[in-house]
Amino acid sequence: MRCYNKGCAVEYSEDSNGPESCVHHPGEPVFHDAYKGWSCCKKRTTDFTEFLNIPGCKKSHHNPDKPAEVPKEEVNADNDKDHEEVIVEAPRQPNPKQKEVRPRTTVGQSLKTALSKLDLGKPSDEDGQTQQSTVTIGTSCKNTSCGKTYQGEQSNRERCAYHSGSAVFHEGMKYWSCCKIKTSDFDNFMAQPGCETGDHRWIETEQEKAQKVACRYDWHQTSGFAVLSIYCKNTRPENTVVRANPVRLSVDICFDNGKNRFQKSFTLEGVVYPEKSSVQLLGTKTEIKLKKAEPLSWKRYEV
Repeated sequence: MRCYNKGCAVEYSEDSNGPESCVHHPGEPVFHDAYKGWSCCKKRTTDFTEFLNIPGCKKSHHNPDKPAEVPKEEVNADNDKDHEEVIVEAPRQPNPKQKEVRPRTTVGQSLKTALSKLDLGKPSDEDGQTQQSTVTIGTSCKNTSCGKTYQGEQSNRERCAYHSGSAVFHEGMKYWSCCKIKTSDFDNFMAQPGCETGDHRWIETEQEKAQKVACRYDWHQTSGFAVLSIYCKNTRPENTVVRANPVRLSVDICFDNGKNRFQKSFTLEGVVYPEKSSVQLLGTKTEIKLKKAEPLSWKRYEV
């Protein structure tokens, strides 16, 4: 059976359902000023995956009862015919949900030199390889919405049901980008079973282990380009991803030789051509040069 308490969602048997078997959140999810958390405890985060992984703050029995769908309010159509509705078509803007592509990325000589010096001083991974690959009993699967824990070698033979996409909150509806089963109720959203199957993932990647931090950034422009500079040293190119569509830029930079990570999405002031844009990874910064669709001056970089 699956537990439907918030923050738990593990599979359990009635024989093992004790008074402290379930660790969950009795409160409600709180989203305020980009921070996410639970009303029952104080921890807050800006990252949705970290929010999902906040440990529960109360122990109880597991709950097998699936929450009921919250009924939608019926909206009565306005039948007042005394007023004529005038519809004016707004100028068409590119869809912000268009697929994001990766602009051409190059690694500057200053970063190559810095990384080569760091790699020369790095100890061999042979001693740490066994320790890193050891999984202890009770370790949670890192795949989103799986909820299973490692119980021994037999756990590696189980199939993992997970969501490969990201959480989407839009106009009161909640869903995963990979399956798009929409609901207005947060509990039902959290209880949605994974839509893909694969192997369990017990160990975090180096990119996931990196601490999420803020970086200083600024920008300048010419008639043809909007140039964003993000100040971060010793960026790891293999773990850094920059994507863009005509009106949106997403950055995920792993830097300080893999110890820190900067993530941010920008809704752009103007329209750009991602395929004509470029990214340059340098020793002390990442420079993102977006090609403007029109040679107009932007009042600001993001809206």
